Amino acid sequence: MEHFDASLSTYFKALLGPRDTRVKGWFLLDNYIPTFICSVIYLLIVWLGPKYMRNKQPFSCRGILVVYNLGLTLLSLYMFCESKREHPRQSAYASCTDPWIQQQLPGNRLVTGVWEGKYNFFCQGTRTAGESDMKIIRVLWWYYFSKLIEFMDTFFFILRKNNHQITVLHVYHHASMLNIWWFVMNWVPCGHSYFGATLNSFIHVLMYSYYGLSSVPSMRPYLWWKKYITQGQLLQFVLTIIQTSCGVIWPCTFPLGWLYFQIGYMISLIALFTNFYIQTYNKKGASRRKDHLKDHQNGSVAAVNGHTNSFSPLENNVKPRKLQKD
Repeated sequence: MEHFDASLSTYFKALLGPRDTRVKGWFLLDNYIPTFICSVIYLLIVWLGPKYMRNKQPFSCRGILVVYNLGLTLLSLYMFCESKREHPRQSAYASCTDPWIQQQLPGNRLVTGVWEGKYNFFCQGTRTAGESDMKIIRVLWWYYFSKLIEFMDTFFFILRKNNHQITVLHVYHHASMLNIWWFVMNWVPCGHSYFGATLNSFIHVLMYSYYGLSSVPSMRPYLWWKKYITQGQLLQFVLTIIQTSCGVIWPCTFPLGWLYFQIGYMISLIALFTNFYIQTYNKKGASRRKDHLKDHQNGSVAAVNGHTNSFSPLENNVKPRKLQKD
């Protein structure tokens, strides 16, 4: 295994250049194998999980879903928000060389690091802001690690037998982000990499708070803004492309290859999310209007036929199943 890891590291160095030494020794970052194995296990569970649950009763998971979504909401808020005050332990640990302690130093927020480092919106190198760069690196490690935690999104779908929500978009997005951010953290862990993660952390505050609230049945009638979360996701991809393109037009020391890759990846997400939006909202809205007109022509409006479940986005393509007790 060590020989394979050494060969892999040599290949990565030849392809991408030397790694950033500032993250040496950080949890999960020294070699790619753990991240790759986690991704393979994730894909195996996506494939085998629904088969295992086929003849079993779905789990409710209501309590753990509330805790899980609240936890990710708070983590996303932590990564996004700023905290201007220096933590009293910051100076005490400043001279510590242990990678794990350095990684966990408090007071690391994306907005704080960007503001204090006077980051340039148009292009920002990876070694131009001193300690502010380290703040960005530390919080982006948490961003990378959160992508591993988010595998649980899919596992909950499987346990609850909501297999219609395990779409190509869902699996592609979850499996790819963890791997992409392993490479980002090892080669470009700060600088221009901050922007997409900042926007995504903000969107995740909204998204996981929505999912947490939707886990409580009594709250569901008051949750009307799911569509706008998807619109926000599409907007973040467009804004990320614009900001990344600035680094191509007005280049700095940030590697151009990473910018081109990010633009391509954002385009793939725009295509998949746009298709999801059309399938979920536009076609569902057209179907509702058609059913409504048909019911009026029959002389009555049936409330049951007009019922929609905004918590099952692809329900029109799924055979109805017995309602489970939540």
